[in-house]
Amino acid sequence: MSVPYETAAYEPPESPESPEEHLMRLLGRALNSFELPDETLRRLDCALAHDGSLHSAHHSAGLHRETYRHTWLLADGSALTLWELVHNTAPGSEPQHEVYVDEEELRAAGSRLALPPDTPEFELPVQVQLSPVPTPRHAYVPEASADHARRLLRRAENGDRPDADLADRLSTACGHQISQAFGGPGRTGRARIGFSLYEHAFLLRNGAEVSLWEVEHTATPDGRHMCEVYDSEDAARRAMERRAAQVSP
Repeated sequence: MSVPYETAAYEPPESPESPEEHLMRLLGRALNSFELPDETLRRLDCALAHDGSLHSAHHSAGLHRETYRHTWLLADGSALTLWELVHNTAPGSEPQHEVYVDEEELRAAGSRLALPPDTPEFELPVQVQLSPVPTPRHAYVPEASADHARRLLRRAENGDRPDADLADRLSTACGHQISQAFGGPGRTGRARIGFSLYEHAFLLRNGAEVSLWEVEHTATPDGRHMCEVYDSEDAARRAMERRAAQVSP
């Protein structure tokens, strides 16, 4: 005879959590969170959105076992799921939490629990509904991105480089990508003078995307290398044209 379906206490937060807060809350209550691979945590560092939902439940004689699916949308447009197991080991005892990266590991952990075998398990259809967040335009690499932005702005020599407000926003960067942009004045009449334009795209922790445009050139009186940084592609290309005009024969 089946028992009335009840879920364990799993109250959603009163106010929306950020993807990072949701992850920290999950890891904070899981007894085995230290076993998660570093690579998994590194990928989650730049999550843009998240969703958590009940996946299955098993209740009998004061004992319970629930599984929850936690999914994050990552900066590269892919999704990553962690599986949470919630259970008690004695009637009325406090629930314990465990977390796994693989559903097979989750099932193996659940099968070790001493729950009566004759109680049906309720498995719910998977319905992942991530918050509507636009897919990122770039495939970001989460490697010291805030430091990269700081170094880029520090080496910029142009007086009209991005202001302190933008630099402050970039201090929250959690991912970046560098790509070369083509087109522009190219080489001038003097063969040794050349220009290169790069886009440094950054993903911020609030999901915003910001790009800095770096112009590298040797259009200087002594032919030395110079770096200029602008907050838009148009501004960077106009600067390239001005520099090219200054050195043209």
